[in-house]
Amino acid sequence: MLEAAPEGAISEYLSAPLIDRSRDIHAVPLLSLDFETSGLDASKDHIVSAGYVAIEDGMIQLSTARHELVKLGGSLTEQSVVIHKITDDDVSAGLPLDEVVGNLLHALAGKIMVAHHAKIELTFLTQACQKLYGVSPRFPVIDTMRIAKQWLERRNKEIEQGDLRLFNLRKRYGLPMYQAHNALSDAIATAELLQAQIGHMDSSQNLPLKQFLS
Repeated sequence: MLEAAPEGAISEYLSAPLIDRSRDIHAVPLLSLDFETSGLDASKDHIVSAGYVAIEDGMIQLSTARHELVKLGGSLTEQSVVIHKITDDDVSAGLPLDEVVGNLLHALAGKIMVAHHAKIELTFLTQACQKLYGVSPRFPVIDTMRIAKQWLERRNKEIEQGDLRLFNLRKRYGLPMYQAHNALSDAIATAELLQAQIGHMDSSQNLPLKQFLS
């Protein structure tokens, strides 16, 4: 795939060495990511904003936090504006998609993606890469929702509607409430949730990356 990729952010991402799946999760460089989108169908909807923050040596690096709006050609639906509070005026002052995705790939190179309900981030990022670069990388990802689901299932706990939502899961760990549907605050919230999930595991032994990958 690297041979088919144009020079720039995508080739930088694809050129980064793969992380050993047996490496202890505490030593794995991570990037917690969240997208706000105009809808849930990546074939017709768009990334509206991206928020992300790095986790290095098990610590959230707030100095790396980034939040970017994407400049869109059309108008947002009333329904999407109600959810994420981003308006047409906001996105008209945003950055072009190629710049936002390029910045994200630069930050993600050499790291493992972290997301809550990662299917959305994976689908939209893959679609954007195909559109911009003509290639669709496979992004290794840790999905905090999947971790929570597996934890509940192993304990034979009934999973009710809403139990796996990000902020309901945060309540289980006594984590503070943040504004929902802001890409950066959701990325930070997801990073904190992962830390709490890891902290509740047996830290006396190695916790390999492969145990967390979706």
